[in-house]
Amino acid sequence: MKHLSRAGRRAAVVVALGAAASLALAACAGGSGASSSSSSDSIDAALQKGGEITYWSWTPQADAQVKAFEAAYPNVKVNLVNAGTGNDEYTKLQNAITAGSGAPDVVQIEYYALPQFELSNALLDLSQYGFGDLQQDYTASTWGHVVSGDSIYGLPQDSGPIALFYNKTVFDKYGIPVPTTWDQYIAAAQKLHAADPTKYIAADTGDAGFTTTMIWQAGGQPFKTDGTNVTINLQDAGTKKWTSTWNQLLQGGLLAPIPAWSDDWYKALGNGTIASIVLGAWMPGVLQGSVPQASGDWAVAPVPTYDGKPATSESGGGAQAVTKQSQNPALAAGFLKWLNNSDASLKIFTDQGGFPSTKAQLTSPDFLNYQSTYFGGQKINQVLSQAAQDVVPGWQYLPYQVYANSIFGDTVGQSYANKSDLNQGLTSWQASLVQYGNSQGFSVNK
Repeated sequence: MKHLSRAGRRAAVVVALGAAASLALAACAGGSGASSSSSSDSIDAALQKGGEITYWSWTPQADAQVKAFEAAYPNVKVNLVNAGTGNDEYTKLQNAITAGSGAPDVVQIEYYALPQFELSNALLDLSQYGFGDLQQDYTASTWGHVVSGDSIYGLPQDSGPIALFYNKTVFDKYGIPVPTTWDQYIAAAQKLHAADPTKYIAADTGDAGFTTTMIWQAGGQPFKTDGTNVTINLQDAGTKKWTSTWNQLLQGGLLAPIPAWSDDWYKALGNGTIASIVLGAWMPGVLQGSVPQASGDWAVAPVPTYDGKPATSESGGGAQAVTKQSQNPALAAGFLKWLNNSDASLKIFTDQGGFPSTKAQLTSPDFLNYQSTYFGGQKINQVLSQAAQDVVPGWQYLPYQVYANSIFGDTVGQSYANKSDLNQGLTSWQASLVQYGNSQGFSVNK
């Protein structure tokens, strides 16, 4: 589950956060959709008894997973609905929450959007079904996204630890060593563009998801939430560490002015105009499916760091959650546990290109020793699995991150457009986010 494209995010209808924020004020008082005496035993009983549930998902593996589940539990009918990708689905979900009906039993939600629905008191606390016992099965970073205090609001499905995807053919042609630090990356960008002004080390015209991913990797923690108390500091040490690097690329004209996920972007990845990408571990599938002409050109390496020590962050990824509107929460929880914690389901997910969040799958010999024909026979999962272990801890998203991303282009995007200091754009973004959060009932920077 990758982040939506910048264009897709900006074109999507912004979720109605006013209702979500007002509900957040009473979130701690919200009740559960099932008895607190429920346990994993009730899940097993519900699965055997059967019933009907609805599952919203846009993942390409969902259909095969649902069919396998129904074969294992023939008394259960799962109605699979693709309610749209990202914001399209979130808008429908928020509308159902506001209306008090129409939400699915189980729903796919990206990590960055989960806090919004947690605080709007829309999701079932799964700790009552013994889900706390599953913590050790997941990477720390993905598990951290689905918990709040003692509550568990979902199970991680995939993850997106970042890596450096680079065009080895281009790097070799121009004698560019694979950078291990960001200083080396800047030097590589300068060398490449000087040798051939039509080529760039990367493309970036301004993307909220990429920016937060890079701030996270630099050790920044600009967003902190405690209930409805929110702190925003987009000038913290980690943020400024990233801008000190990226400003050199932006202001030096070393970034291709090609919007990510556009037709021109894919074309540039295919012909060598863009020589590297820093994105999540789901990117190999995108390259194979959308840039087939470059098969054999690309390779994967650990993402550069500031001091040479391993440090990654997450780009994309998400979980599934049970909504409080579910009329059969134990059955929904049982399906969710099978979906994101059973070997049968996870095999389908990884065999069809998903990048898992579960430690067992990330460290299995078959997964680690997979040789990618597209990547010249490289065992790419060895790099990507290690990246999942090196995620910098402590990151939080805003409880209105969906809205925050939607106004990124109006603030930080202007710095990109003008090739000016990114800190100015980030300061403008922060001012807008503080004002908006306070207007929606949060206490921001107070």
